[in-house]
Amino acid sequence: MNILIIEDDPDLNNNIKEALMEENYSVETAYDGQIGLKILKKHNFDCIVLDINLPFINGLEVCKLFREFNKTTPVIMLTAFGELEDKIEGYAKGADDYLTKPFFMKELTLRINSLIKRGGNSNQPIKNETLIADDIVLHKKSMTVMRNNKEVILTQREYQIILLLIEKKGEVVSKKEMLEKIWNTHYDINTNTVEVYINFLRNKLDKPFDKKTIKTKVGYGYYLEINED
Repeated sequence: MNILIIEDDPDLNNNIKEALMEENYSVETAYDGQIGLKILKKHNFDCIVLDINLPFINGLEVCKLFREFNKTTPVIMLTAFGELEDKIEGYAKGADDYLTKPFFMKELTLRINSLIKRGGNSNQPIKNETLIADDIVLHKKSMTVMRNNKEVILTQREYQIILLLIEKKGEVVSKKEMLEKIWNTHYDINTNTVEVYINFLRNKLDKPFDKKTIKTKVGYGYYLEINED
């Protein structure tokens, strides 16, 4: 497995590199957003560790530009800020996870392991390759989602959430279950994260099509209201 670290602090960059190499990861590094983006355009990685406050091109812009040509490789963002608004902006640019400095290296490695694991193994056969829920069509092999014959561009996390909701066939999925199945249970994430992603999904999958398919059952979780006709 190959990881790219884009972090301008030399000491932190090196500490992350050493921690990941101890986990038997192959690691490459960059110290500014411009060089990091050039590397991303030339090479493939299994996960990206991306600082927000980078010279030349900040991490948010790097993530946005990266998602223009790579929709699936997981990105975990590092920042000195812990405000929800900062996380929302990072997720909106295409980040899959978020870690606030200072952090324990073990937590970072666990999150990277989880992101790579949740990405799936392309060598494994995919059962029930196409799932249909009302006018939503999800193709597992290509990891694409269509609505009214129009592709809806989703991040990896958004795709994982809608896949889970479709597979549940209208059953309520709690925030806890989403965190366990999508973000893994080795660490805690504020449940606001789930709310943020549900809002992203509604903005992409419901609002443009004048639909209200993704429903909230207050106090329980989320489900798809599907027209079976």
